[in-house]
Amino acid sequence: MMPQEDWMNLQEFRPLADQGVAWTEIARLAGCDPRTAKKYLSERPRPPRYGPRPPRPKLIDPFTGVIDSWLRASKGKIQATTIFERLLPEPYRFPGSYQRVKEYVAARRPEILAELGVRDPARQMHRRIEVAPGAQAQVDWGEEEPIQTPSGPVKVYSFHMVLSHSRDPFCWFTTSQDLATFWEAHRRAFEHFGGVPAQIVYDRTKTVVRRHVGRGQDVPLHPEAVAFACHYGFAIRVCWPERPQSKGRVESSVKTTRAKVLAGRTFTDVSQMQAAWFEWLPQRRSQIHRTHGEVIATRAEADRGALGSLPARPYLVTDRHLRTVGKDALVSFGASLYSVPWRTVRPGQRVELRVSTDEVQIFTLGSHPEQLATHARAHSRGSWVVDPKHWDGLPDGTRKQTGPATPPAEGPSRVEQEVLAEVLGRLGRAGVAVARRDPATYDRAFAISGGAR
Repeated sequence: MMPQEDWMNLQEFRPLADQGVAWTEIARLAGCDPRTAKKYLSERPRPPRYGPRPPRPKLIDPFTGVIDSWLRASKGKIQATTIFERLLPEPYRFPGSYQRVKEYVAARRPEILAELGVRDPARQMHRRIEVAPGAQAQVDWGEEEPIQTPSGPVKVYSFHMVLSHSRDPFCWFTTSQDLATFWEAHRRAFEHFGGVPAQIVYDRTKTVVRRHVGRGQDVPLHPEAVAFACHYGFAIRVCWPERPQSKGRVESSVKTTRAKVLAGRTFTDVSQMQAAWFEWLPQRRSQIHRTHGEVIATRAEADRGALGSLPARPYLVTDRHLRTVGKDALVSFGASLYSVPWRTVRPGQRVELRVSTDEVQIFTLGSHPEQLATHARAHSRGSWVVDPKHWDGLPDGTRKQTGPATPPAEGPSRVEQEVLAEVLGRLGRAGVAVARRDPATYDRAFAISGGAR
């Protein structure tokens, strides 16, 4: 059947057909077959009609049932990439491409969510909320590409805080996301802005939330988060789960920083990344923000002016961890090793690490902890932080040992005495008769028996 455009072009030769010109001549002029010219010029002018084409089978059709079942079982949360990976091996052996699966899931997911009565987070509408100057800031982490350092690749994270009224940004690049680093980044942000916002919005990160709870339940906050917020005088607001638009201002800042500062550049140290961000910051603050329509730096003057004042002394957060001393008088933390004095500990002894952003302190356990060592914190995995004095006199296996590896103790340490007293006290309260002897009695008995055999 002739396409409509060609039929319309052929109708220009209808006057020749009405005058009796031969069909061969008309066909020569029109560039078609004489039978075609006769068919469409001898009848009344009516364009050809095309009916709907019969549906052609698709490669995805045999697999729609299993895809729908996975979408229903996961309540629409399963990703199209996961579905495609499951369809490739036996027993399915899907012959199509990922694009076919992606298109089907994109069209089917909203329908299944509607059947289940589940709201689609990607399609939820929300109200735009304007914030008064100094009233709010938003915080988020960005996970960046590793950088190549002389000691090997290092993972880098970016901490972001944005003042909600003006979108005035702050960014700090670091190699850790632990508790001490998280709150140290807050302290640096407050000094950068010159004050403290009345409220800070977070997602449900483990450095703010102690554990996850369901909707409508009170969120238990981390004790250090509560103490830090009370010291600086701001309120903590935790977003609903799976609602990134609740802190969309800082989400946009993460993407903008990654595109404007990091894209296309190579760094060998986080200090270079930080310098690049500070170099770009004046350019960002001089721009007109597309949402509020003002220059960011101009609007930030009112935002910063309304911030709360900084306390006289900063709050230093210390993260605490329990570790075991190894036979080499080393303690592991963050994939790095730290030394302790070998004469004051024993293999397998439990110690407490008090970790800040720049320092690692090691203490004994008990009601009266003793400080064993203090080290500068290693910022690259696999480091050895060793004080040579801690290993002074420790056998290294290169020469014959003439005496005991550990000098005989004159008596139990203070910690051992406290533990022994506590155990004896518990037995006494339980009505258990405990015999008490002078330790010298056991020494004499050991000598009489000729020592250990």
